Amino acid sequence: MIVEQINLLCLEKNLQPGDRLPSERDLASLLGVSRNSIREALKNLESKEFIEIRQGGGSFRAASKRDLLGNELRTHIDKAKAILIDEMLELRRAFEVEAAFLAAQRATPENLEAIKNVLIQMADAKNDPEKGVQADLDFHLQVAYATKNQLLIDLMATLAMRMEENIRETRKHRFTDFNRHQDTLYEHEEIYDAIASQNSDLAKKLMSQHISRIRSELHSSS
Repeated sequence: MIVEQINLLCLEKNLQPGDRLPSERDLASLLGVSRNSIREALKNLESKEFIEIRQGGGSFRAASKRDLLGNELRTHIDKAKAILIDEMLELRRAFEVEAAFLAAQRATPENLEAIKNVLIQMADAKNDPEKGVQADLDFHLQVAYATKNQLLIDLMATLAMRMEENIRETRKHRFTDFNRHQDTLYEHEEIYDAIASQNSDLAKKLMSQHISRIRSELHSSS
């Protein structure tokens, strides 16, 4: 009966895994029984893995096997997701660095105007995360169009959906600090300036640094 009453008390107080139960003295007073009876009931609950008794620290609501399984599954999913994000960044660096290099050599005034318009959209999207994702994606696609390499353009178009998701996830990590919006915009503007000035080596270097910086920030936050 005391075990059942403690169970009901935990439900009434909505105790979550890790939350502390009232002390033995308080439980004895609340339920009108002896502390020895409370101690036996707590041992019974511990044997059923409902609570965890910590020496000198009291009793705590334990995570159920379902909770533990859910946490383990979420951990596996998070790790798999992180690997996919990292692999996509590796792939992006492999072809986007070359795209910036070629764009600096081949971009027409129309290409430069298109990239510049995307930068304006990116600046305007400071308070609209989804609009920012689309502008970020469009920037990299416009750089690809400026290469005039149809195979590279087709590759970017094929990967556009994956790139969009990759950009969405990386921006979530980068923009936990709101001030990073301006830094990210500045990185894209630098790449544009290098392309516009036909400095292919600098454009290549800046694009490489941009993607490497994203990877570094992701690893440091994990």
